[in-house]
Amino acid sequence: MPQSVLVIEDDARIRRVVEMTLQREGFEVCEAASGEEGLARLGGRPFDVVLLDLRLPGIDGFQVCREIRKTSTTPVIILTARSDSDDVVAGLEAGADDYVTKPFVPKEIVARVRATARRTRGGGEPPTIVVNGIEVSPLAGTVTRDGAPIELTKTELRLFVELVADRGRVLSREDLLQRVWGYDYFGDSRLVDVHIRRLRKKVEADPARPEVVTTVRGLGYRVPA
Repeated sequence: MPQSVLVIEDDARIRRVVEMTLQREGFEVCEAASGEEGLARLGGRPFDVVLLDLRLPGIDGFQVCREIRKTSTTPVIILTARSDSDDVVAGLEAGADDYVTKPFVPKEIVARVRATARRTRGGGEPPTIVVNGIEVSPLAGTVTRDGAPIELTKTELRLFVELVADRGRVLSREDLLQRVWGYDYFGDSRLVDVHIRRLRKKVEADPARPEVVTTVRGLGYRVPA
């Protein structure tokens, strides 16, 4: 069964290019021209990935992303006009998993969607691991503390799994970009830093004084052994 992508973008030309590009690669594509329409489509069926423009009429992409995160862990890739814009960080903070800047080349969209779908499917994960009282079960896709679930997005889960699987070892931002996002030679360390902040809000007793996911200054991040 082909994987499904919802494209929420108000520019009809961009929607058409993205649709044709992904369909050629075997994806099933559904379109929405506004945030309201996109949320309605998400309410009607599940999707494997959402491509979301940030600057939408009516409900903007930031709010759409926040609404998605209230009920779903579906991976969200945001589309933004400027790579150096604060929109990137704000979009990631709203719950997005990745981003693509405009103008983009079609193969970049395909690469990002494929990488997102690949890490969502997972595979080869370690068995259940307990760290600081938190039980991580990669195969089940669950994280719990004292039996209570900790709700992580699929990307946050993948990031946490990589860290706990190598607990005691420092993983650089480049390591994590490659392992979690699948980037071999391109990527942005902001992806890692924002997701670490989001992860800490969920797994740390005090995110300002992290004990589960610690920073090794100048090197990267580590989960204590």
